[in-house]
Amino acid sequence: MVKVTINKTEGIIEEITIAGHAGYAAKGEDIVCAAVSSIAITSVNDINALDDSVNYVENDGYLKITVKKDTEINQKILNNMVVTLQELESQYPKNILVRNEE
Repeated sequence: MVKVTINKTEGIIEEITIAGHAGYAAKGEDIVCAAVSSIAITSVNDINALDDSVNYVENDGYLKITVKKDTEINQKILNNMVVTLQELESQYPKNILVRNEE
């Protein structure tokens, strides 16, 4: 299962950690893992192209996004990413879990 943890302080996203494998299908054929990766990396790339206000660490089955500087742009993109991942969770509840921690 892919576990997405969103760390917020007073409603502001400070960090998002994505870890694990969906287990929906074999490696290289898993549409849930592919969707999560695409959503997350597109969001990070969008932010960094606009204002370079996040750092990220990526490894096999792991992505940690850390907000360096809170901006309106990164919060909108990160919130959109979370909503999109929650939509994916609603379609594949056995394969992805999204949780907020404040």
